Amino acid sequence: MAETQQVDGGGRRVGKLVKQISSFAEAHGGAEGQVAYLGQKGARIVLVGEDGEWGDLVAPTYALAEEAVKQSGITVHEDFDGDFANKVRTGPYEWTRMAGIQVGGPSNG
Repeated sequence: MAETQQVDGGGRRVGKLVKQISSFAEAHGGAEGQVAYLGQKGARIVLVGEDGEWGDLVAPTYALAEEAVKQSGITVHEDFDGDFANKVRTGPYEWTRMAGIQVGGPSNG
């Protein structure tokens, strides 16, 4: 019985992730993604829209993340580098949040 609950819960979680991925893709003219293993915390799905906007989602397991991106129909990359990484558009907020303070980015102040 516990196994059935896990499968059903996983199915619902995949469905929710697919809906979120599809919504992001629709809002940004399409999307591509990459799944990264986070250890016991699960997996991170990084999404990059055709307009350069980006976001991420966390799935409880790598398998659920893989299934969600598969069902959503987006292009999935093995790595976050090269042409895929170059599609990301960053601004002052990202520089502030990603060590920008240490390398001369805008201050929080």
